[in-house]
Amino acid sequence: MAGKKYDASDIQVLEGLEPVRIRPGMYIGGTGADGYHHLLWEIVDNSVDEVMNGHASRIEVRLHKNGTTMTVADDGRGIPVDQMKKYGKSALEVILTTLHSGGKFEKKNYTHSGGLHGVGSSVVNALSTELIAEIKRDGKHHEQTFSRGKATSKLKTLGNARGSGTTITFTPDTEIFGNKLKFDVELIKERLESKSYLHKGLEIVFVDETVKPQTEVKFRHDGGIAEYIAKLIADRGKSIVPAGSTAFYKSHENGVKLEFALCWSEATDELVKSYVNGIPTKMGGTHENGLKAGLVKAVRNYIETHDLTPKGVTLTADDIREGIVCVLSAYVVEPQFQGQTKERLNNPETQGQVDNVIRPAVEKWLNDNKTIAEAVVARIILAARAREASRAAQAVTRKSAISHKLNLPGKLADCSSTDPEDSELFIVEGDSAGGSAKQGRDRHTQAILPLRGKVLNAEQASTDKVAGNKELQDIASALGCGLGADVNLEKLRYGKIFLLMDADADGLHISTLLLTFFYRHLRPLILGGHVFIAQPPLYKVEIGKEVYWALDEAHRDQIIKEKGRVNSKPNIMRFKGLGEMTPDELKMTTLDRKKRVALKVSIDNELETDTTINELFGKDVGPRFKFIMEGAADLKEIDV
Repeated sequence: MAGKKYDASDIQVLEGLEPVRIRPGMYIGGTGADGYHHLLWEIVDNSVDEVMNGHASRIEVRLHKNGTTMTVADDGRGIPVDQMKKYGKSALEVILTTLHSGGKFEKKNYTHSGGLHGVGSSVVNALSTELIAEIKRDGKHHEQTFSRGKATSKLKTLGNARGSGTTITFTPDTEIFGNKLKFDVELIKERLESKSYLHKGLEIVFVDETVKPQTEVKFRHDGGIAEYIAKLIADRGKSIVPAGSTAFYKSHENGVKLEFALCWSEATDELVKSYVNGIPTKMGGTHENGLKAGLVKAVRNYIETHDLTPKGVTLTADDIREGIVCVLSAYVVEPQFQGQTKERLNNPETQGQVDNVIRPAVEKWLNDNKTIAEAVVARIILAARAREASRAAQAVTRKSAISHKLNLPGKLADCSSTDPEDSELFIVEGDSAGGSAKQGRDRHTQAILPLRGKVLNAEQASTDKVAGNKELQDIASALGCGLGADVNLEKLRYGKIFLLMDADADGLHISTLLLTFFYRHLRPLILGGHVFIAQPPLYKVEIGKEVYWALDEAHRDQIIKEKGRVNSKPNIMRFKGLGEMTPDELKMTTLDRKKRVALKVSIDNELETDTTINELFGKDVGPRFKFIMEGAADLKEIDV
């Protein structure tokens, strides 16, 4: 195919900082908000490098009134301003106008640094309409101005100066970023505060001139990352580890300097804040991989050594890491980052180095803190069981379109109200009791779902058994809110769910089996206060013309003692089941909103609840045998 002639005249050589302006995404990741703020991070990180290597202790970051101009000042050594004979320019001008220039390629001036490629400051200069560099060093105050990568003035000496340091003021170029972007105050404060946690003794001051009066915030955290993790846990909810007992470790061994702080929370996800030479690595990398691998190995070793492996469930790496909150700060002499934005570390050797530090440190922490270790292991087992239950619930969900009106179970006597706030579902033991409940209910607001006999033990049942169980599918279909990880309370058809069973040992057993199913597969309903245990009477006590209802033997004896009359023998009837109660009696004692008594189901301690359910209904019979043997001597009567 014929086309335009292609020869040497078509070859273009980009000089100076032209490549940055033509392809900014290669250097800052893009021209959106992330790239816009990356300019600030580059300048701040240069100041932090001075701190990291012991040459500075204070950084001030100032957002000017226009919301688009930033100033970063530190009390470090100051960028060199003497002449570089080879280029006929000052070192300052070379650094700010030439790619791959700087003092961090050799390790004589910076043992650890975030700036490695010598492009950070020059990229900021290339993408700014104006950049002003002020340098204090050797008793003098110097200044030079730049625009879009080129010097717009000679280096000037403004006079004498005390101390030393570098101040950079820059305004991102609207030709590159457009005129809608401005700096995000909250994002800047969050980033600066994290820097103050990572570098003990560093004081960072952030001044915001966009508000009146201007605000000033100081960040200084001498507690370091141990203090940082306490903040992260407070932001995420309750920790399962007591305050002050967080795993914390510093190491200069195995070829890498690192600090890490670790804790487990009640959250269902993991939070890992990782840094390399003070740079946040949002995409992780080999140091984070080493952390996770070492953590999992340490926990597995502890569980196996102390014979804590649970029966009936397999612990995965995800189970072990669920709920962890961790801060990892690694210092690597020659870090290999993925791209100029430095969001991921690629050094292959770092993974093994970090793994070799984390594993023994975490294992020792667990062995030294047995009570904490037991809570951690219980938390992990809880996560594993919840995962297995979620798989079972998803299988049930796939087999039944649970929220559609047309798929409601045939035994359900639904109410006419479609308002969940006003609707109630009574899950009733047996067809006979279901018949009485249907006749005694308020048809407008109360639905009845009878169950046949004892339901499946959801703690022991396999995924296939739970998915194929008719009774449990009927409950899921009636509720309409999904199961497991798919529970959506907005689709719940009834605001209150009552477990209405006989007031005897069998009834209590069925209630507990149902609670196990709700706990494993419908936990948000319990946490949301939607589940109740109805309290039908076990005895009807007639004294003269008065009728009383007793929940159990103790309640019966109390009624007789308090209400009994001389020469009047009470007439006592014990109900063998709900089916023996007339519809009116069931309504009066158990269904009527004004007269009934019910217990709201709640979870005070999730770990204890999980352990209790597993001991009562899990596959391991040992805990049940122990419970029976320890309590047998105190048992006076057996309800058979």
